[in-house]
Amino acid sequence: MNDNEFISRPDESGVRYYQSDSAGDVQTVRRVKNNSLRNSIIVFICIIAVIVALGVSCNNMLLTGESEIRLPNSDYIATIYVEGTISRGNYDTWGVPYGYQHNWTLNEIDRLIYDHNNRGMIIYVESPGGGIYESDELCLKIQEYQAYTGNPVYVSMASMAASGGYYIAAPADKIFANRNCWTGSIGVTIGTLVDVSGFLENYGIRTTTIDSGINKSMGSYFDPLTDEQAGILQALVDEAYHQFVEIIAEGRDMDLSDVIELADGRIYSAKQAKENGLIDEVGTYEDAIDDMMAEYNLSFCELVDIRYAYRSWLSSFLGSVKPVDFRTGGGDAAAVLNLLEKQNKFPVSYLCEILNY
Repeated sequence: MNDNEFISRPDESGVRYYQSDSAGDVQTVRRVKNNSLRNSIIVFICIIAVIVALGVSCNNMLLTGESEIRLPNSDYIATIYVEGTISRGNYDTWGVPYGYQHNWTLNEIDRLIYDHNNRGMIIYVESPGGGIYESDELCLKIQEYQAYTGNPVYVSMASMAASGGYYIAAPADKIFANRNCWTGSIGVTIGTLVDVSGFLENYGIRTTTIDSGINKSMGSYFDPLTDEQAGILQALVDEAYHQFVEIIAEGRDMDLSDVIELADGRIYSAKQAKENGLIDEVGTYEDAIDDMMAEYNLSFCELVDIRYAYRSWLSSFLGSVKPVDFRTGGGDAAAVLNLLEKQNKFPVSYLCEILNY
């Protein structure tokens, strides 16, 4: 390099300068910034894009989708797993299904109904309950299985089988509950209706609701609930409640008045549930299997687990990436927004809220 030329050290912004003294004139040329950080970000984004592209294009190769349960060609007892909230579909932040899947479960029971190799069904319940529609639809499907096949149906309750979780168990031929199980919670909830009109007023915020009738927007966060509207919602809850206790009275062969006395929404331990006739035995899942095999002479049967599983390399990768919640700030407004987000997941439901964690 010519003695009259030099490259300076990087300044605070990472910029170098090239200086040349030619023909008595000094010319300064700005060089490109140090882009190492930006280049790293670009490389990371490219890697993520390639992973996503591979996941989308290789669905079949990567076993993306619902795994198929293969039923044996010999006599077997099937265990259907009802784990989590009984709702239409449970999905994580990335849209990947997990836990109880309603339509899938109904379809699997249909397969059992028309499979002559199936000799019995055990419903394994680990659930705080769920929606009225879904709980009742699953209950009706279990009753359809019983009526069509004549096969025994047992229920094995794990740590919780509350509200809708007990609703689906009531028609079973025999109910086992783990000794540490919490069950019962027989009742209906419409959730907690929040009125934030006073809060908004304190912040100088006014709202106007335009609707076609005085009850069209009942339950809105922005208006107090009137006595008439409370009565309308209570009537819906009462109707669903009577449906619940009738299912129990029929399934457990109990007097309706006795069921109503028990059905005040409280949670029962396994021991208490047995004393009140809500379950048959305090025992494990293995105890339920042994009892069915002995009672119905099915010791020769194979055991088949029917549990929903979603296999995807891409979903496994995304599941390890925790999304950032930008709403987790402090202050009154953030607290109210978080409260509102948790309310009314099920407008009217067979759900034990204290166990819905």
